[in-house]
Amino acid sequence: MAAVLALRGGLRGALLAQQQQRAWSSGSGADQLGELGKGAGKGGGGGGSIREAGGAFGKKQAAEEERYFREKEREQLAALRRHHEEEIDHHKKEIERLQKEIERHKHKIKKLKDDD
Repeated sequence: MAAVLALRGGLRGALLAQQQQRAWSSGSGADQLGELGKGAGKGGGGGGSIREAGGAFGKKQAAEEERYFREKEREQLAALRRHHEEEIDHHKKEIERLQKEIERHKHKIKKLKDDD
């Protein structure tokens, strides 16, 4: 499931999905996640000793993680954009090649009609 969400929502979406899956599978719902940087949730596994402690350092780490994932998401979107642009260029070239083939065949047909 996380792999599918990674394709849809990037790394942040996959990690959030994993956290939610852990919370839901433990039976007490998504309220275990709590607010980022506020310390460990009810379900444990708060993301490391700094985040578990909460306070200013926990909030700072949560903000840095969010910034990191936003940057990764931007990189992924830029790569996806480049990929689509390359695909478009490829298809345009393929269209041009096929149009030349069509014209070549039309010319052969015309030549055969003229020879009759």
